[in-house]
Amino acid sequence: MSTTELAWFKSSYSGTQGDSCVEVAVTEQAIHVRDSKDVSRAPFAVRRECWAHFVGFAALG
Repeated sequence: MSTTELAWFKSSYSGTQGDSCVEVAVTEQAIHVRDSKDVSRAPFAVRRECWAHFVGFAALG
């Protein structure tokens, strides 16, 4: 699947003022991440397990 075919999502905490934000797209194999302000830049992908560790660490504050 090409990254242009992915369903991209922004955080519900993102503002509508063009704030700095990332978008994610979830597939069976990976979590794809891109800059919402510059979607022409290539996204990167991380394994689902790595994303879960990152989110858990970020939740700690």
